[in-house]
Amino acid sequence: MNKQKVTRLIYKLWKEWRVTIFFIVFILVPAKSSLADWNWVPTGSMNPTILEGDLIYVDKIAYSLRFPLTLHRLAKWSNPQRGDIVVCFSPDEGTRLVKRVTGQPGDIIELRNNTLFLNGEPAGYTKIDSKYKEYLSVNLKEKCTLAMEDLDGLSHAVMNIPSITAIRSFGPVKIPQNSYFVMGDNRDNSKDSRYFGFVERKFIIGKAKGVITSFDITDKYQPRFKRFFASLK
Repeated sequence: MNKQKVTRLIYKLWKEWRVTIFFIVFILVPAKSSLADWNWVPTGSMNPTILEGDLIYVDKIAYSLRFPLTLHRLAKWSNPQRGDIVVCFSPDEGTRLVKRVTGQPGDIIELRNNTLFLNGEPAGYTKIDSKYKEYLSVNLKEKCTLAMEDLDGLSHAVMNIPSITAIRSFGPVKIPQNSYFVMGDNRDNSKDSRYFGFVERKFIIGKAKGVITSFDITDKYQPRFKRFFASLK
């Protein structure tokens, strides 16, 4: 193919695809970066709240507005609260994580044998609803224990797996200003602030609001229809 034909082909492709290219580069990418996003969840660190194979919706303007493709904040109207499920970058590797905020700036946080203490007061724990075990594997159902944890008036499910090695006690430690302590709901199988330390506010990029779709990656990607468009808390 000579140079003239190549030029004509490129021009033809440009005419056919320029609107799509413009949309992706100038609208879709900035919107996905600054306004709203979706994330596939590949691990079970947030079990039983978020499962492997969930596609979650992330509200990136829940707390602030950022310049597209950067961490530069254009405006801020709120901060993450205890109990929020957030998307953040880990301070050690820079990987994107989904975790729950368990401590805010100024809080004194402690863990005693998987019982969470905030400012000297223990979180409340009550019996779990059986619905939280519905999508767990048979093996995990047999190994884990579940409970509802009351964190600052907000209840959510947490999981413990006594048979594996994990950090079940630490602190007390005081959370620095402009930093947060995040943990996975799967307390014994989550790499979180117990391992990599506090997360600075600038590295929290959005709030997970709900599940868009869900497929069981351990069972031939069978759809979990009951989880489609489910809210997260």
